[in-house]
Amino acid sequence: MSVNQDIWPDVAIHPGETVADIIEQRGLTQAKVAALMGRPPQVINEIVRGKKNITAETAVGLEAVLDMPAQFWTNLQIIYDNTLQRSQLRSASPATPDTPTKL
Repeated sequence: MSVNQDIWPDVAIHPGETVADIIEQRGLTQAKVAALMGRPPQVINEIVRGKKNITAETAVGLEAVLDMPAQFWTNLQIIYDNTLQRSQLRSASPATPDTPTKL
C-alpha cells in the first residue's frame, strides 16, 4: 500500500501577483510592459488584479519583455489553477478522520 505524502498549498496565489512584483522590481509600469508586448494595457492590469489568466500568448510576451521563460509563467498559471481545483474539491466533500480524501 502506498501513501501519497505530497503536500499541496491551501492558498492559491494568482500569477498576476508575481507579474506585479517583477514589474515593480524592474522599475517598469504595467503600461510600459503592455506596450513592449504589443498588448492593450488593460490586459496586464487584469492579470495583475487576478481577473485574467496568463495564456500561452501572454507568457511568450512576458518572456520577451521580462526575460523570464514562458514556461515559468505558464507553470505559475497551472499551479494556481490546480490549487483552486483542489481547494474546491476539499470544500465540496470534506474528509473525516476515518475517510481520507484522495486527490
